[in-house]
Amino acid sequence: MKFLGNVLAVIVGLFVFTILSILLFFGLIGIIAASGEKEVSLDDNTVLHLNLNGRMLVERTSEDDLNFGQFGNPFGGSMQAGMINLKKAIREAKTNEKIKGIYLNTGLILAGQANLLELREELESFKESGKFILAYDEAYGEGGYYLASVADEIYLNPMGAIDFNGLASEVIFLKGFFEKVGIKPVVFRVGEFKSAVEPYILEKMSPENRLQTEYFLEDINQEMIKAVADSRGLSLDSMATINDQMLVREAEDAVTYNLVNRLTYEDEVHAILREKLGLDEDDDIPTINATDLGSLAKTKNLTSKNRIAVILAEGEIVSGSVDGVISSDKFAKEIRKARKDDDIKAIVLRVNSPGGSILASEVIWREMSEAKKVKPVYVSMGEVAASGGYYISAPADTIVAQPNTITGSIGIFGLWFNVQELINDKLGVTTDVVTTGELSDFMNVARPLTEVEKTIVQKSIEDGYEKFICRVAEGRNMSPEAVKEVASGRVWTGNQAKERGLVDVLGGLDTTIDLAAKRIEAGDDYRVIYYPQQKPWFEKLMEDFSDNVEARILQAQLGEYYGLYKNLEKVKTYQGIQARMPQEIKIK
Repeated sequence: MKFLGNVLAVIVGLFVFTILSILLFFGLIGIIAASGEKEVSLDDNTVLHLNLNGRMLVERTSEDDLNFGQFGNPFGGSMQAGMINLKKAIREAKTNEKIKGIYLNTGLILAGQANLLELREELESFKESGKFILAYDEAYGEGGYYLASVADEIYLNPMGAIDFNGLASEVIFLKGFFEKVGIKPVVFRVGEFKSAVEPYILEKMSPENRLQTEYFLEDINQEMIKAVADSRGLSLDSMATINDQMLVREAEDAVTYNLVNRLTYEDEVHAILREKLGLDEDDDIPTINATDLGSLAKTKNLTSKNRIAVILAEGEIVSGSVDGVISSDKFAKEIRKARKDDDIKAIVLRVNSPGGSILASEVIWREMSEAKKVKPVYVSMGEVAASGGYYISAPADTIVAQPNTITGSIGIFGLWFNVQELINDKLGVTTDVVTTGELSDFMNVARPLTEVEKTIVQKSIEDGYEKFICRVAEGRNMSPEAVKEVASGRVWTGNQAKERGLVDVLGGLDTTIDLAAKRIEAGDDYRVIYYPQQKPWFEKLMEDFSDNVEARILQAQLGEYYGLYKNLEKVKTYQGIQARMPQEIKIK
């Protein structure tokens, strides 16, 4: 019966997949047709509508996408919004006389604090034009409100809510799970703060990890509180009290404490917009989205021979050539191409990474070092540039980070699992092996490690740590002893890293590009080109479709255990010695 049930499940699955494929095919035809017929035009008295509610903020999205926002996400899940395209649209809105203001929806945006700050700074620059920014949402998360607070006026639904009660970072610990299934982790590390392995061997944070987390989390929270207080015209002390005690618990509290201007419904907000634009109550509000407005912006210095290459390195660091991460072969090739291209006068590496393989980091480090010999090399740190992310940044002439960027974590670790109890006692599986040498079955997972094996691995970890220290010392013109004082795997904010010599300048990607332009003495005669080249939108679309289908099936099967599965899947990528952050930091 079980076999028959499996067969029926496969048949049903194939049937559903066929139906979905047919619907997808005709849906795409409709979208392409609609997109092909559409000509972007801009009316007088237009408002730029930035609807970021529920979207994931990433470095960039496809330049030639079809703006699925107007059709809805065909595959479910979170839509993405690209920082580069958003900033391009906001700058065009600032100078375009037909744009009168920005209507901002940021409620439940999915983004890290540093990217929110960078976008917030762009909106602050827009306000210098004298044009308005009006924000509205039914509910605001912490990050959504942080971004929306830059607006001249903020409105909230009368039944809405604002989550403004400080930041939290939670860690999932797997020690109890491993004990139940019969897996025994063995860890190798250097540094009291290198706690990436803690979820596998502990049931709660170590005192060292708790100390560093409290330290950087408080600094990030203070940056947010200060920015909101400045924008809302409140004292820092009163804003800190509101945040610390979660005084905004009902929608009315948001008005009482001046976090919003008024409680209104969306149709009333539209009436306010019409009033600002001088329209009658029945008139449509002329709006344009970021993708369309960005397409109207002219590319700066299209034929300039002074080119600055911005290489976007986002994701975990792995060996080989893999899409969607910072793979050593792919990014070493991109840096090498930029080094050899005479038209490229400077290189900016935009790093958004928690780290990964130390070997892959070393490969990218080498290309960065070689590039530095022939042209200026800069690093712009995004939301996180830690551990391996710092390793590949170290050779740069100048490192730029936001005050709330997460960086540092200079340290490495190794992780190995003994599954003997699982396969022997739980599953009834036994193994046997024939070897030609004492270490021929080195680190066999079906038995405990020998002392010789432990010694060998620990020595590799220590040597790797010393190499990491030397790479940073060389790149930062510091002594190895000085680097060790701020290393040991400890995480810092951009503010804290600058105080300790790990960062040179506070700012975002544009600050970094400006520094590079000044270095090459290009004046305004330079062009920025982004690498790696993006895949065609349709190829990316089909990848997203495949990923979403697989994820949804797993979520349906695993239910509440899906998060645990994702954590275990990540362990499979820990090949070789790792230079990673002390934990997967999720700030909420």
